[in-house]
Amino acid sequence: MSQARIIDVAATIERARFGRFHFIITALCALIALLDGFDTQAIAYVAPVIAEQWRMNIAGFGTIFGAGLAGLTLGAFILSPAADFFGRKRVILLSILIFGLFSLVTASAHSMDQLLLYRLLTGLGLGGAMPNIIALTAEYSPSRLRATLVTVMFCGFPFGSTVGGLISAPLIAAYGWPSVFVTGGVAPLAILLLLAVWMPESVRYLVARGAPAERVRAILAHLDPSLIAQAAPDAVCRLNEPAVEGFPVAELFLEGRARTTALLWVAFFMNLLVMYFLVNWLPSLLRGTGLPMRVAILSTAVLNLGGVVGAIALGRMIDRLNPHLVLGSAYAASAAFIAVVAFSASDLWVLMPATFLAGFGVVGAQIGMNALAAGVYPTAIRSTGVGWALGVGRIGSIIGPVAGGLLLGAGWGTEDVVLAAVVPALLASTAVFALGRHRVPVRAIDASLAH
Repeated sequence: MSQARIIDVAATIERARFGRFHFIITALCALIALLDGFDTQAIAYVAPVIAEQWRMNIAGFGTIFGAGLAGLTLGAFILSPAADFFGRKRVILLSILIFGLFSLVTASAHSMDQLLLYRLLTGLGLGGAMPNIIALTAEYSPSRLRATLVTVMFCGFPFGSTVGGLISAPLIAAYGWPSVFVTGGVAPLAILLLLAVWMPESVRYLVARGAPAERVRAILAHLDPSLIAQAAPDAVCRLNEPAVEGFPVAELFLEGRARTTALLWVAFFMNLLVMYFLVNWLPSLLRGTGLPMRVAILSTAVLNLGGVVGAIALGRMIDRLNPHLVLGSAYAASAAFIAVVAFSASDLWVLMPATFLAGFGVVGAQIGMNALAAGVYPTAIRSTGVGWALGVGRIGSIIGPVAGGLLLGAGWGTEDVVLAAVVPALLASTAVFALGRHRVPVRAIDASLAH
């Protein structure tokens, strides 16, 4: 039998069974997401303590929350296109270095101005890591498992927030609030070498950028060991995916992608507004109703735990059912449970289940949206597409916490402030349903990934 002289990289990924190599990639990216979630959420856990120690109004933390999220936005806008030029792995390692170092520096803050600056710089790294671990996981996943693997990987983010909620209170009690940031800085810096050795570069990216065939074949051998034996020594690796030229951000609006991109941005903007409003303000709002600090912090852990369960459940549903129907319905249901949270602060037996279910929809569906976004763009602009969707969403995530501070400053009660989050949740649902009625560009692009 003559040996094959052309290796179809996309087809090889599609044929591959889930194995050790997939597990390593998904696990490493999930670990990064966990650390990202811990560091992103850390400020919300320490805010009530700092406010008490520094004798300031908790409403002033709206700008601090917003500064960290502004950094996330800049990181997503700047570092995601960089990854389409320099590679997913390099930008991921750089992002981890940035947020690890500046989390450590945050522990030394002695004023609100310092806290604001350090959270902004920490956010740059946090914002750069996320779109690239989504892209990397998606680019090694066969289409039949893509949503499941991306959502399972991204569960690390809410799980990291959950871990933060469980350990922050005892850390603060034993060592003070800086210990939370020290933990959030040491952990990512400690795994950099592990990632440098074990994390592969995206094979789709390598082929798209014309990397040597030997390097590509070595990676593909991990996915399909029989491939090398069947291929000629001089076999050429091809992606069979449309090439993209020009400025990657502009490409998001060409070839029929404009409406899809716009609707994705609306959905990301509205849901991340709700998500970060809740994860940043829920501990302080519940503390203001008279609940103990431990219970107030635990509520956010429960919210994120609901997101972990929601992501896994919704990921499997997305791979099997209409993803727009699944995600649109989840957002609509989350709006109802947010309303229940608003009216149940005095009853823990209602509050905690409602918080869990709100997280199931808000956090879980956002993770599903990440998987959906990763499937609608070709390799050459995938990090840019996911990163800019997240970046636009991060603008919403800035507005959410800042708006919470403004509403509290204007004299709104806890119940009314939480109820305000219902409106953007419903708008996110509307955008996803509209996206489902505009499927042609999504199907065409996703088909290019599968063949």
